[in-house]
Amino acid sequence: MTSTQQTFEIALSEKRIHAGTSIAAVIGDPVKHSLSPVIHNVGFRSLGIDWVYVACEVKEGEAQSALDAMKTLGLRGLSVTMPHKTAIASLVDAVSAAAQALHSVNTVEVAADGSLIGHSTDGDGLVASLKEQGVSVNGQAILILGAGGAARSVIDALHRHACRQIFVANRSLDNAQMAVALAPSIATAVSTTDSTSLFAAAANSDIIINATSVGMTKSPGTVSKNVSVSPISVDLIRPDHIVVDLVYHPMETELLRQARRRGALAIDGLGMLVHQAALQQQIWTGLVPNVSDMYQAALQALA
Repeated sequence: MTSTQQTFEIALSEKRIHAGTSIAAVIGDPVKHSLSPVIHNVGFRSLGIDWVYVACEVKEGEAQSALDAMKTLGLRGLSVTMPHKTAIASLVDAVSAAAQALHSVNTVEVAADGSLIGHSTDGDGLVASLKEQGVSVNGQAILILGAGGAARSVIDALHRHACRQIFVANRSLDNAQMAVALAPSIATAVSTTDSTSLFAAAANSDIIINATSVGMTKSPGTVSKNVSVSPISVDLIRPDHIVVDLVYHPMETELLRQARRRGALAIDGLGMLVHQAALQQQIWTGLVPNVSDMYQAALQALA
């Protein structure tokens, strides 16, 4: 039994589940090692509401079947992870502004009339996580490493939260330019293979965010060649930088280790995961869960 399963069972052992219990779920493939059940069940418990959260493995191409099942079974909320975020965005009845801009959904809400509304809470989860650390993105210049789904959600949120400038650095300049389209008035594309441009972007940034998978372990108990690798050179990091890594397994990546050695403030990605989950619960229930309890549960599971 994994530590995640143990923490989940502890959360459930303090609750009696019955026919009237509201059910929310996460769909994806894989979801075996997902922290979401741990985080959400502790969040529901902090609210004192009769909800439970489970993980459901749904294969690629079966997103419509998952939404049909959601309606048939009366699920009250749905979290969506890879590989279904884009497909769900085109299948729900309506989408929020962020989900529409990103063509991606990580949260499905059941409206009062039974229609399904898609949301994206990832980017706002990061902004909320930074705010908890005393970091405001308002008026800041930010270098984002990567141009994939995580980077795009962050770019959208940073733009809406009035950051001053965004540099999107990616090996493929074409992909970086597509991500820049989310904030065309303030964003600039940079190739990571152009050392001069990358150095200039870092030099002109207040915050550096790694939105790539570099430094991540694939799953608990495995070792990845990327773990001891940083997405940028340590020479680009200044003591006054704020360095954020969206990776949370391991909690201290090589990038964060280098940042701390340089005297910079280093922030891991677990806060983003927890805060985006808290935003999901607000959408589903209208209530604000105890984020501290959710974070501590996630830490315990990762330990």
